[in-house]
Amino acid sequence: MFGRGILKQPFSRFERMKKVKTKDMILISMFAAVTAISAQVTIPIPISPVPITLQVLAVCLTSAILGSRLAFMSLLVYIAVGILGMPVFSGGASGPGAVMGPTGGYITGFLLSSYVTGKLTQRKPLPTLSNTLAAMFSGLLVIYTAGMLQLSLVTGMPLQAAFMSGVVPFIGLDMIKIAVGAGVACSVRTILIRQNLLKTS
Repeated sequence: MFGRGILKQPFSRFERMKKVKTKDMILISMFAAVTAISAQVTIPIPISPVPITLQVLAVCLTSAILGSRLAFMSLLVYIAVGILGMPVFSGGASGPGAVMGPTGGYITGFLLSSYVTGKLTQRKPLPTLSNTLAAMFSGLLVIYTAGMLQLSLVTGMPLQAAFMSGVVPFIGLDMIKIAVGAGVACSVRTILIRQNLLKTS
């Protein structure tokens, strides 16, 4: 009996590891799909080469809900699938050109944003609305910065012009998205943690 118990312990740990890994993979895949779907809601605007999409909201929600590690992996899967040719980027774009082009900085900014937002979210065992708002706002700033820098670099426009066309038109709407999304992210993350579907660190 004693020997059987010793042998059973590693197997029980292995089973727990498999369950955690499976849960993580489901969350990673699910939120990557949400990001891909949100990118298809595109509204071109004449004053900017960057369209209005729901992508930024999806990225901020993913990051604030999943935390830095899982959110980073989810966005990495999303970007990798797009680079490989699936039409998951804004307006159905795909391939390396979408990441290297004028608006590609926003895509790579999603990765950086996921880490920053996730780390700030994880500072508390259970999320609060104020902490989630601050985390999502910080992540938005990262996306804006990465997007603006690449827009300037690829098009040759001055940074001020890139800021005016690639950031300013979206600030008001993105603030509304985050204000609404923070409450959703806070609630969903709390539920996932309490249901033992998500680790707090």
